[in-house]
Amino acid sequence: MGHFGKAAGFSMDITFLLNEESVEIRGVTETTTLLDWLRDERGLKGTKEGCNEGDCGACTVMVTDGTGIRALNACILLLPQLHGRAIRTVEGLSAPDGTLHPVQQAMIDFHGSQCGFCTPGFVVSMATAHANGDTGHDDALAGNLCRCTGYAPIIRAAQAAATAPIPEWIAHMPALTAPGSPPQGQDSRSSAPESADELATLYAERPDATLVAGATDVGLWVTKGLRDLPQTIFLNRCRDLQQIETTENGTRIGAGVTMDRVLALMRDLHPSYAEMIRRYGSAQIRAAATIGGNIANGSPIGDNPPALIALDATLHLRHRDTRRDLPLERFFLSYGKQDRASGEFVEAVTIPRQPDRLKVYKLSKRFDQDISAVCGAFSITVQDGSVTAARIAFGGMAATPRRATRVEAALTGRPWTDDTVAAARDAWEQDFQPLSDMRAGAEYRLTAARNMLTRYMIADLGGQVSVLDVAP
Repeated sequence: MGHFGKAAGFSMDITFLLNEESVEIRGVTETTTLLDWLRDERGLKGTKEGCNEGDCGACTVMVTDGTGIRALNACILLLPQLHGRAIRTVEGLSAPDGTLHPVQQAMIDFHGSQCGFCTPGFVVSMATAHANGDTGHDDALAGNLCRCTGYAPIIRAAQAAATAPIPEWIAHMPALTAPGSPPQGQDSRSSAPESADELATLYAERPDATLVAGATDVGLWVTKGLRDLPQTIFLNRCRDLQQIETTENGTRIGAGVTMDRVLALMRDLHPSYAEMIRRYGSAQIRAAATIGGNIANGSPIGDNPPALIALDATLHLRHRDTRRDLPLERFFLSYGKQDRASGEFVEAVTIPRQPDRLKVYKLSKRFDQDISAVCGAFSITVQDGSVTAARIAFGGMAATPRRATRVEAALTGRPWTDDTVAAARDAWEQDFQPLSDMRAGAEYRLTAARNMLTRYMIADLGGQVSVLDVAP
């Protein structure tokens, strides 16, 4: 039993497991991060603060609930999100008798640690991947930064530990006393609804509340912006927002579906979209971020909307019991403004069933986990050598994600050739007048967008366009 909170704000009572110990916290301030609580209140200093924005992985913890085991960033994980879940820090990876986890022993054997600051995050990520049978070590560790040892010995350690059995103390987690009960608010403004119906009523009554799903964006408002959130509604217990429904007409993805699940879904439906998702966030971020949150924040450089717009996705919005649908491209009105009424929330998005013609090209200074300078999504239908339909959408080219309608018109009905692509050159500037900023200049962005169309055509005609596939 403990008490933790700041003088300002309001609070909740939550229960969770920490390294197999049941913890009850009364009066936790809703914007308290797990990282701060672990270090300041529990003295668990192994979980480090590096970037404090979910980028470096030094704060990685293992989180278990009814959906499985995931690695998450403690620095942007708000304590109310943990109610009814189980958390392991690096201090909880070894057995009660001190026996090391196989990945800990492998890091010693292969000299995977030098300064040691990043090591706790690495071994937690490795142990989580080990528990899930994930041997894609480069991908599993892409969200962990090391600037001393280098990745070669760390990857060798992960490979060496991969065949070891899952330790008994990891495989069998004690159950919580009452994992299904909601967190208790000590203030009428703090809430964690159990369903979309509850959310609809609550949000209509409190339209100024901040909706918190994965907190991969909101967490930075707290840690970097030092913002107080006067009202919050936590969505992670709304199980009906986490459903994926596939029919003969399309796939409906609930707003609360995390991006790791969207990635798995898209591997079969639209592999290029899946690869973009793999690049734009680490395993820790993909396990927390939700597709609804990514859409609702309306970022002009969000990478999901261009792909979804190119796929002609429909957005489903809800206010109380009133639902409305609109093409996703019409949701984004202007910078920071979306077609969403007060108290209305994103409930789901539907992608119509279609042949896979989608290619998504993300251009960023760093290949993995970087904000796009330009993100282009292309779905162009070609029959008998001519373009019969085209949907092209971009992020990073305007104040909102936007379709290239004039470029589409310049292509449609014409032969699928270099001449047609060249003839569409002037249409790009009619569609977009991009800004120059720290990521790219306006002319660079226009040139990159034009080149992406050429890349799509070359790939569609069987050419080699990926630098990752070029062999010496």
